[in-house]
Amino acid sequence: MLRVGVSRARALRTGLLVASALGIGGCLSERGAQETLADPPVLTVMSFNLRYGTADDGPNSWPHRRELVFDVLREVGPYVLGTQEALRFQLDELRAGLPGFGEIGVGRDDGRTEGEYVAILYREDRLEILEHGTFWFSDTPEVAGSMGWGARLPRICTWARLRDRAAGRAFYVYNVHLDHQSQESRENSVRLLVQRILARAHADPLIVTGDFNAGEDNPAMRYLRGEVESPSDLRLRDSFRIANPDAVEVGTFNAFRGVTTGPKIDAVLVSDGWEVNAAAIVRTGRDDRYPSDHFPVVATLRLPPLRR
Repeated sequence: MLRVGVSRARALRTGLLVASALGIGGCLSERGAQETLADPPVLTVMSFNLRYGTADDGPNSWPHRRELVFDVLREVGPYVLGTQEALRFQLDELRAGLPGFGEIGVGRDDGRTEGEYVAILYREDRLEILEHGTFWFSDTPEVAGSMGWGARLPRICTWARLRDRAAGRAFYVYNVHLDHQSQESRENSVRLLVQRILARAHADPLIVTGDFNAGEDNPAMRYLRGEVESPSDLRLRDSFRIANPDAVEVGTFNAFRGVTTGPKIDAVLVSDGWEVNAAAIVRTGRDDRYPSDHFPVVATLRLPPLRR
């Protein structure tokens, strides 16, 4: 049996049912559950640091937790899944176990298959790729494997422009994994990310998923929210905080121990215009075991109506 990690659970009813067994109810806020036929359908979007599959984690190593990862993804049913740390073989196993997902991304070491991915998985029955790419967080962002700003490992962003067939319009997804040690890297990385967002070819709504390795008050996160040194009117909002403005126990790094204290370093960020129906930290566990050393975060969103 799946064990929930919060005291109360209720279903997410925003056009796609997320089972109450996931234990996300204690972090949920529902908005506008009653839909009309004219409403665009909702999208369930998840960000999930899967922990790299060759880590020597003993009883928490990938073979021992793989099925729990699959169970969580089946329960939540995301249409868009931003992954962090996954290696090529993990993505292959995930797609084999969860058919119906397309994939966008490259390995960070060589721009092909070597090293960790920040892959974007998407449901092919609803979404189609229009554009996509990857850049490196460095002074040479088009050079595969490049590093900069004090980071000791390559750090990347994979992005895509997707068309939602059900809503009849497009949106962007940017998926990132910022450096875990260098604050200089984190701050320069989000500046480069914002530059790329502002230079996108179409003025579509956008989502940023990621493991930011930075708490909510970190200058890198404040920059993304447009609170410091903002170069434009871009203001990204944390979907979780829109739905749960007063939540206190929001830690997302659990160290495989189910720890819920500490900073919230994983997020689904959205641009203005998105309607956030619900958002949660998914604290599902089984027999005191967890699918990763990070709790995934999930949001159900509605695309803004087209301007006429």
